[in-house]
Amino acid sequence: MNDIWSHDPLPTDPSVPSGGLDRAQAVVALGGGHGLHASLRALRHLVDDVVVDDLTAVVTVADNGGSSGRLRGEFGVLPPGDLRMALAALCGEDEWGRTWEGVLQHRFAGEGEMNGHVVGNLLIVALWEQLGDHVGALDIVGRLLGAKGRVLPMALCPMDIHAEVRGLHPEDPEALEVVRGQVEVATTEGVIASVALDPPAPPTSPEALDAVAGADWIFLGPGSWFSSVIPHLLVPDLREALTSTDAKVVVVLNLAEQPGETGGFSPADHLSVLLEHAPDLRLHSVLADAGTLRRAGAEAAWHLEEVTSAVGARLVLADVAAADGSPRHDPRLLADAYEKVMAGA
Repeated sequence: MNDIWSHDPLPTDPSVPSGGLDRAQAVVALGGGHGLHASLRALRHLVDDVVVDDLTAVVTVADNGGSSGRLRGEFGVLPPGDLRMALAALCGEDEWGRTWEGVLQHRFAGEGEMNGHVVGNLLIVALWEQLGDHVGALDIVGRLLGAKGRVLPMALCPMDIHAEVRGLHPEDPEALEVVRGQVEVATTEGVIASVALDPPAPPTSPEALDAVAGADWIFLGPGSWFSSVIPHLLVPDLREALTSTDAKVVVVLNLAEQPGETGGFSPADHLSVLLEHAPDLRLHSVLADAGTLRRAGAEAAWHLEEVTSAVGARLVLADVAAADGSPRHDPRLLADAYEKVMAGA
């Protein structure tokens, strides 16, 4: 058995010249919340470095909590929060970008009805009401911010996530119970067996499907595994686009298990459950944090390599965690890892 810590990061890929890329790449990143925010921060660096020249975020729209949930309930709109976070991640590092990122992310305090609402959420919903166009409104916000990429919703109607969960009944720990709602799924005390969407076939924007079809690379994850990452594989049109694209698909694993969603999951468990929901998804590579695997131990590392190899993908290890020890990706380190994956180094 090969040494997992010393093998070449990627096999030779004839479409990528040795030592680098022959042109800037078209990239699609899928996910939601803080995980997608970290991935887009990394990819924004690669736009600045002219490694990526066409960047699109496709964002989960199933949130039912906080400011997003309140606006969704009152106006019947898509929950804007994850879309807002994706736009904020794409703001530039100049004064204009930093200023508008701060405005977009500003959350009102106080004790009145505005408490907890976020400026960016209100701006997005206002433009949706004025234009009647989800994609067009997000494009306008992106232009206002000087965003280094485009942000699109995963679907064009609000949806709910349903999960089959076991372990909620002490007298029958194997019994399955359906838990409904993204917040409820993310905080369940049981073990999630599977997730589904309601409605099961929400409409997808043509722009999102075109972006996937035209991409060179697709990055899926990191993020809340069952409520932000896997849902992309449950939208029929989007799943068909992801399984038929010529793009190279990279799964980016989380740095730690997430209590409520993936408590007790190993890195290999994360990959396995994703593939259970989409066994026809063809993976080019799986990116994992080297430090996370070292702490998990040799058995966990070998298990991940076995699952990765079984689907014809290659395991890529890199130190991508933030230096403060929290389970967050460092955007610059993640950008370096993405670039190495794309360059075949």
